[in-house]
Amino acid sequence: MAENTYSTPIMATQICNQIATIFTKPTTTPPPLDLLVGHIISTSAQKGHIFVYGVGREGLMLKALCMRLAHLGLSAHCVFDMTTPPIGPKDLLIASAGPGGFSTVDAICGVAKSNGACVLLLTAQPEMGSSVEYATVVARVPAQTMADDHQEGHVEESRPLLPMGSLYEGALFVLFEMVVFKVGDVLGQTSEAVRARHTNLE
Repeated sequence: MAENTYSTPIMATQICNQIATIFTKPTTTPPPLDLLVGHIISTSAQKGHIFVYGVGREGLMLKALCMRLAHLGLSAHCVFDMTTPPIGPKDLLIASAGPGGFSTVDAICGVAKSNGACVLLLTAQPEMGSSVEYATVVARVPAQTMADDHQEGHVEESRPLLPMGSLYEGALFVLFEMVVFKVGDVLGQTSEAVRARHTNLE
């Protein structure tokens, strides 16, 4: 393969294009952007807390979302943080299980649901996952995860730029940036107000 195939601009463009295609795929359910924005705004109107949980890189994307929701002035918390409050009926848990289910995600969602909270599950595999049964609402992000990344005849020379669940995780990052923009717009948050909530202890 030609050396310039691996140049930074070409690889960056290919990765961004792959992620962009996720948001052009038809869906039979409301788009995840609409579901997330609607439930976040509804929770905010009820003075509820927003919780996020995911494992691995999915969890890192959700932590980034949580940080920005806090910058928007919302009561946002990562599950397992020492300052995370109890969850209740006015609250929202946003959880991710790209391949459809993880034992820890199932457990966290089950506890949230049993306490009356709304559970919004992000997944690429809603039809085959264990986590769906604990969800109040399911938002499908139709991207490759580790559940479907194996290809016949896969060889090292043709390995993808976004292996395993990277496409799903990259799509979550882009999705969450759109969520933050739209929620901020609905709440009337200015750039100055958002910046003022950023920590100064760095």
